[in-house]
Amino acid sequence: MIKIARIEGDGIGREVMEAGVAVLDSLDLNLDYVDAEAGRACFEKNGTTLPDETIEIAKKSKATLFGAITSTPGQKSPIVTLRKELDVYGNLRPIKSYAGVDCLFDDLDFLIVRENTEGLYSGLEEGDSEKAIAKRVITRKASERIIRLAFNQAVKLEKESVTCVHKSNVLKKTDGVFKECFYKVAEEYPQIKTRDYYVDATAMYLLTKPQEFDVIVTSNLFGDILSDASAGLVGGLGLAPSGNIGDEHGLFEPVHGSAPDIAGKNISNPIAMILSVSMMLDYLNEDYLAGQVRTACENVLRKGKVLTPDLGGSSKTMDVANEVIKEINSLE
Repeated sequence: MIKIARIEGDGIGREVMEAGVAVLDSLDLNLDYVDAEAGRACFEKNGTTLPDETIEIAKKSKATLFGAITSTPGQKSPIVTLRKELDVYGNLRPIKSYAGVDCLFDDLDFLIVRENTEGLYSGLEEGDSEKAIAKRVITRKASERIIRLAFNQAVKLEKESVTCVHKSNVLKKTDGVFKECFYKVAEEYPQIKTRDYYVDATAMYLLTKPQEFDVIVTSNLFGDILSDASAGLVGGLGLAPSGNIGDEHGLFEPVHGSAPDIAGKNISNPIAMILSVSMMLDYLNEDYLAGQVRTACENVLRKGKVLTPDLGGSSKTMDVANEVIKEINSLE
């Protein structure tokens, strides 16, 4: 029995979670879901956006599947806090073009590996109404382990190159550490080509020649911005999965928000969640089933008969999930 923590969250998080779990349940797996709470609805009920019980459930589970949450002003971010508590230091964001999807580039397949535990995104801030200060902490330990994860992913995915993204010409000390660690770790992988770009140049290259990227490794905030922008190259956040990986835990989530404007209408796109399920299966060493789920999603998108409104269709969320299940069954 594999214990999976299930955190639906808010808004469409509940809808896409239902779809993702339906796909999981169609597979030959022995899973035990343990439900936990997080997000704005949780805050309104319990007075906290992330109860200690939720953290403990996630720590005791083999993996965590996370839906989406609505931000709560003045309260801690559940997903950022959970990433830190689980020490899932690497955020994997695959960027892939799918046949049948209207996108800017139809030949992309690269991975952004984002550091998850420190940097500006950590939210270490202080100040008053006159002045505010954010701390950007970059350590050698965190830099080396995220960079090593990026190179290991390049080897696993049979990619030729890893690109380090930074801004060391301005952030000389913090990004100086990150860049130095990159080339130190790179010595362990002589078969992988290496290069580094400033983050602003990378933003331009993602718009002009994104095909040259295989694996990108970068710090927390840069990775957040570049990965969302990259999702726009291939059809939007409705197709963007993610996996948060550590040495002991895995946390998997679609990268879209809770979309309260369409919550309850059952028209949210579940593909990002289902692809996140596929990443979780990879993490659980269920490589064959992970591949089946990915191929089924690709087939549904390519055929274009069952799509949600964001992709030009008129189907409901569970219609898409059921079509993915049908495709999985046809592959057997």
